[in-house]
Formats: sequence, structure tokens, C-alpha cells
Amino acid sequence: MTDHRMPPQPKHVTAGRPAVNSAAGARGEGCVAVAVGVISDTHGLLRPQALQALAGSDLIIHAGDIGDPAILAQLALIAPVTAVRGNNDQGGWARQVPETAVLEAGGALIYVIHDLAELELDPAAAGFRVVVAGHSHKPGQQRRDGVLYLNPGSAGPRRFTLPIALARLRINGNDAQGEIVELG
Repeated sequence: MTDHRMPPQPKHVTAGRPAVNSAAGARGEGCVAVAVGVISDTHGLLRPQALQALAGSDLIIHAGDIGDPAILAQLALIAPVTAVRGNNDQGGWARQVPETAVLEAGGALIYVIHDLAELELDPAAAGFRVVVAGHSHKPGQQRRDGVLYLNPGSAGPRRFTLPIALARLRINGNDAQGEIVELG
């Protein structure tokens, strides 16, 4: 049997206070620890290892360059999905995916954008705990002004000598911890 459910669509960020998708209640109300799977730059390829690594996530973020809407549907079988459009996402289905998204998980605000160079706000001043971005295919994380910047790398086709990776994010209130997971 084919599952025809559409993955949840994140709300667009607008001027002023952005619309927020709440994932705080994934396992209850308030500041409950939330496990977030973070994937990017699949470019139409969703590896079995990625699905295994994302299993057990309370929610999944796809930071763009999805490549095929079927990937979002597959991810939605694991957990609710928030996705943004990447520079390589083309066609009618891609126009349905926003360029940025905001969600709340475990009591923390997360800002999602494909290319960090296009970030047009000060995440710390806006109250974000985490910024998720892809695009570079280089996995990494760093903290600046109390904000965790997380790039899961690329889980899609290998590019140059960069690792194939995704990330896990554990959020509990003001505590956000990222982990890069290399898939091989």
C-alpha cells in the first residue's frame, strides 16, 4: 500500500515575529527534550543509512536541495518534517517549499535556511537558539552569541572528498547539542 500523506509544510517567515511550527509537544508540553534529525543536500538520493540514523527522531529538518518530493514523504514516515527549498530545488513541487522556516522544539526556536550566506537577521537578537543551514556540503557546528549554527553536510551524492553526513540535534529548553553523524 502506498502512503499518500503529504509531509507537513512549514510556515513562511514574514516581517516581524515569524510564524512558528511547534514541535515542543512531540512528546509532551513545555520544555521536553526533543530529538531532531537534521539532513540536507540529498539531491534526490535518500540512503538507507540516513533513514537508519534518523530513526527515533521526534522531528526531522531538511535544509534544502531535496531533489525529489518523494524524499520528504519518506522522511515523514519517520517523524514530522520541516523543509526549506534549496538553490537546486526546481519545479512546481519546489515552489510549495518555503525558502526559510521557523520552528519550536523542546522550548527553543530554530531558524532553517538553505544557504547561511543569505541569512538576513541576527539570530541571537531574534531569540533563536539554533540556526540550521546546508548548501556547502561541509558538516560542522559552532556557537556564536549563544546560538548553535549547525550544518549537517550532505547526505546525497558524494561531492569531492567531503563526507556523507547528517546531524542529530538534542534540544531541552536553552540547551541545544548537535552531533554530526558520518554515513560512510
